[in-house]
Amino acid sequence: MTIAYPMPVLGEPELTAAEAVLADAGVRLVVGSVIDPAGVARAKEVPVRRVRAFHVNGMGASPSWNVFCIDNTVAFTPSLGVAGDLRLRADLDAMRVVGDQLAWAPAEMFTQEGEPFPLCSRGLLRKTQSCLESQGLSALVGCELEMVLTKADGSPLDGRPWNAYGVSAALDVEAFLVDLIQACELVGLPVEQVHSEYGRGQYELSLAPTDPITAADNVVLTRLIVGRISRRHGMAASFSPLPFADGSGNGAHQHLSLSRGGEPLFSGGQGPYGLTEEGASAVAGIVAGLPEMLGVLAGSVLSAHRLKPGFWSGAFACWGLENREAAVRFCAATRGNPYGANVEVKCVDGSANPYLATTVILGLALDGVSRRAQLPPEVPGNPAELTDVELAQTGTVRLPDGQSAVLSALAGSPLAGRLLGEDIRQALLAVRGHELNTYDNEDIAFLTERFRFAWSL
Repeated sequence: MTIAYPMPVLGEPELTAAEAVLADAGVRLVVGSVIDPAGVARAKEVPVRRVRAFHVNGMGASPSWNVFCIDNTVAFTPSLGVAGDLRLRADLDAMRVVGDQLAWAPAEMFTQEGEPFPLCSRGLLRKTQSCLESQGLSALVGCELEMVLTKADGSPLDGRPWNAYGVSAALDVEAFLVDLIQACELVGLPVEQVHSEYGRGQYELSLAPTDPITAADNVVLTRLIVGRISRRHGMAASFSPLPFADGSGNGAHQHLSLSRGGEPLFSGGQGPYGLTEEGASAVAGIVAGLPEMLGVLAGSVLSAHRLKPGFWSGAFACWGLENREAAVRFCAATRGNPYGANVEVKCVDGSANPYLATTVILGLALDGVSRRAQLPPEVPGNPAELTDVELAQTGTVRLPDGQSAVLSALAGSPLAGRLLGEDIRQALLAVRGHELNTYDNEDIAFLTERFRFAWSL
């Protein structure tokens, strides 16, 4: 799939076809959404007769959308204040009719003159994917979304004793799951599986791999569909890194595979488990860069409460075959893996902007390939049990622990500046810095209650 940068304006035949699709489906309202640096979905809605203008001209939005915080404070920066205006342009190529007279499309930010806005996260991923393709590489990304279902008021669901991954946990919400899968199929979301998870009220949806931009779009669309269906069933769904103080955390794991000229980089080679030389360098790049880039993947005020050893959240920068305690879990090309070899980045959580998270993972892999990074030794067991000598031998480090350490690493990283651009990095530091300064001393029970649905749609 070839991705143009910047997002092109559709021609007359394509615009007419999009309008016909909406008319045939009886759509009356079109939602165009962006995800801000805090990971929160923001949107403009237009009547269907305005969809052409939404794509060609765009709808107005303040540049300060890029420094909105999870508590709705605006963390103004020297370059983002009360003045100025942007245009949100809906990508009608990616538009989906979600039912009940409603359609959704991802949007990108442009200046009033029509130039790409440097803080647009989807635009940055579009640029990164174009760069990847220009170097002869192709990527597939598949995402896993964990969520906790609650009552409509946010309190825990009533139910029988919870069995992790149990059949009874699925049957307790059978009608919801059936409606959810049907709704996902109607909009073309490639759901591979759904199952109850470890924590009480926790479920996971796995999405099939696709190109990076579509994969990130699918994360947003899945949350929208989950939000609509859960409301219909008198429930709500939390994608927070930690919805309840005494509960399990939610991950938003990303699987990545790379190929060159149709040949996979993670299999068919002479390296461990079939890794090619470039594939090994890509994995090495991801492992090496995670400590600096954690502020993008898991940088919220609640993230550190999930990212702990012993919780299968990937708290250590290392890699290993099917190692669920490693931040990078390698999945080899086997009969049980129909999509081929890939790596799963486990430290990503639900507070991350999926466009920025995907950009960073791709960027780290490309950085490893470009500098021919050497793959460190595999960690086959629990990295928390390694001795100091073993930690040094494998290059394993604990990912920054606590929001202050996470943001300091991001602020001091030249690599982050290259992969994100200085504007996006400063916006991230502003919104997450506000969280740190305002809530660092708050009780975890208060934080989970306050931000349980900050990242839900």
